[in-house]
Amino acid sequence: MASSPSVDDLRLVMTIAGTGSLGTAARELRISQPSASQRLARLERACDTQLFTRDTRGARPTAAGRELARRAEHILGHLDEVYAATRAASAGDRLVVGTFVSLAPILFPVLDAELPDVTIDQQVDHGQHLAQLVAEGTMDAAFIAIADQMVLPRGTTARTVGRDELVLFVPLGVPLPGTGRQPLRERDLPFSTYDRSGDAIRARLIALGATGRRGVTLGTTVAMARRRSQLALVPRSALSHELRPGERLVPAPFRHRLTLSLITANTPPPALVRLLPRLRQALHLTR
Repeated sequence: MASSPSVDDLRLVMTIAGTGSLGTAARELRISQPSASQRLARLERACDTQLFTRDTRGARPTAAGRELARRAEHILGHLDEVYAATRAASAGDRLVVGTFVSLAPILFPVLDAELPDVTIDQQVDHGQHLAQLVAEGTMDAAFIAIADQMVLPRGTTARTVGRDELVLFVPLGVPLPGTGRQPLRERDLPFSTYDRSGDAIRARLIALGATGRRGVTLGTTVAMARRRSQLALVPRSALSHELRPGERLVPAPFRHRLTLSLITANTPPPALVRLLPRLRQALHLTR
């Protein structure tokens, strides 16, 4: 594009995609339809591609239009947070911290308890996107588990919080694994990990005789095991505070270690850096 789109351009594209009509979008944005049509035509010339297919039934986004609408929603979402973030900053210390879904219910309560004078703006997303938000400057820090499995965006750095490992979660009354080459023979076993090794872990479980079923989150996997009285394979940190009476964790039949990392700009928030030893202890991680 010859120049960057304006905020009004982005709102127009997102509204047309959402309403399916140029006229309806113009009314919602309180501009005339000819003005909306001219602005869209100017955008399409700048992009050198058609953004919407228009006919008597309305306006349908092309592949390029869908992508621009998606990015517009992302950019405008951050703009909408600017005033709220500014007000929060004026009231005291504030940090925008992100992590992945499975770790959120474990991590954020610890941050909340250990940093009572800091307002933590909690966000959840995939690790790669979180690292990108840190690079953009819209997030102060992200806790992710794939830093060693990806290329970090320019301007960011990774600090190891600690090492985790997969263990077997044994609900009350569930037999321990057997012995021999297939200690999990004929076991239906849910598993979950928070790095990118899910396929490799499933293959290891199959080799040990189990039918591996992946849970969408750590909490879901534990709940599946409890409901069906089955073993489950999860990172130790997933149950660092939530074992019920009679439940226990035992070593997994193979070793698999995970690394939890803190992603920040090159100058990290001092409060989070100081907190890393306490966080490692709270999550039962090792060095």
